[in-house]
Amino acid sequence: MASPYKIMRLILFFDLPMNTKSERRTYSRFRKYLINNGFTMVQFSVYAKIFPNRSSLDNYMMGLRNNLPKHGSIRAMAVTEKQYSNMFLLVGDKTITEKAITEDPMVIL
Repeated sequence: MASPYKIMRLILFFDLPMNTKSERRTYSRFRKYLINNGFTMVQFSVYAKIFPNRSSLDNYMMGLRNNLPKHGSIRAMAVTEKQYSNMFLLVGDKTITEKAITEDPMVIL
């Protein structure tokens, strides 16, 4: 098993305008892009994806930049798996996906 200090999580926070039909379509396309690229929803407009190391995360960021909407606010934060696992969950439980997707390369669904 890889070190939890080498495995990285990319956390994406976004707030996109949804006033017009075109803006809602842009939001939907961006959300589908994230899901199709392995991101899982942590909360509304907060998605996370796991990477085996920092260099693969950096390479992915180049492609992500080419698929960003023109308007809105999108922020990305990279943390180690160890830092991510120490996140405080103040109210509620982890989602089923969060429980299943960890640094362990074998996932049993």
